[in-house]
Amino acid sequence: MELHQIRAFVAVARVANVTKAAEVLCLTQPAVTAQIKGLESSLGVALFDRSAGRMMLTRAGDKLLPQAELLLATAAELKGSARAMQGELSGRIDLGLPGETAEFLRTGALSLAVQRDLPLMEFHTHTQAVGHLLDQVRAGGLTAAFTIGVHPPRDLQWLALRSVNYRIAIPHSLAHEMQRGGWRVLAALPWVDGSVDSHIHQMLRGIFEQQGLAPNVVMRSDDTSALDSYVRAGSACALLREEPALLGVERNDWMVWGHARVDANLYFSSAAERASDPLVVALNSAVQAVWA
Repeated sequence: MELHQIRAFVAVARVANVTKAAEVLCLTQPAVTAQIKGLESSLGVALFDRSAGRMMLTRAGDKLLPQAELLLATAAELKGSARAMQGELSGRIDLGLPGETAEFLRTGALSLAVQRDLPLMEFHTHTQAVGHLLDQVRAGGLTAAFTIGVHPPRDLQWLALRSVNYRIAIPHSLAHEMQRGGWRVLAALPWVDGSVDSHIHQMLRGIFEQQGLAPNVVMRSDDTSALDSYVRAGSACALLREEPALLGVERNDWMVWGHARVDANLYFSSAAERASDPLVVALNSAVQAVWA
């Protein structure tokens, strides 16, 4: 039994019409019908008599309606109390960010949610390599952090927000060397990598280690969100997130080598011992709302 099913039951009972109830709930008619059927299945009773062409309450539905309305009122009260508690929280949020764009991480929307739900909190962001971020979360230096990795972070509580794929981008000036080449030729080309604690370095090293090779890294950049500029300039190959990598192909900025892809995830991580901390709970709630 879910709260949205209770809400659908009450809405249909009040207007005696699924279509009108769907408009009120901003749902489709089939969605409301499915929620009603799901609730009836969960409770083991029929809530509506559909034989007359109208959604009329059965005797069981009539008896359960006041309790359903009370449940909705209690849920609203609970939500209001939680919001009041959030409004009382004060202090500072230190949020760690990997080398990625604000648009990809949705930090603008998150900061707006924090201002709305946690108005007394100061919001600070810190961009560092993923390895440093995880160490600081474990040590308590950061409230939480967005991280990117092939595997979930160890010893932390985490939310997996989305999958992230990475592709190999090669400058046009180096593309001719790959016409008949494979992994060994690719490894010998000049590469730009992130710092040794960055997610880019971990994934780049991993993809070549699977082939028993190591890339010819000629430069490193702490700003892994700007690796594409080196590829565009023709100075080195790089591992780029799939969306900008393919966009660069469309713009004829570089080519993507089609034989390799790294599958990772974007995580939101915090210390396990702070799982019940009201601030961390509120921040997790804000992140889930932004990424819903």
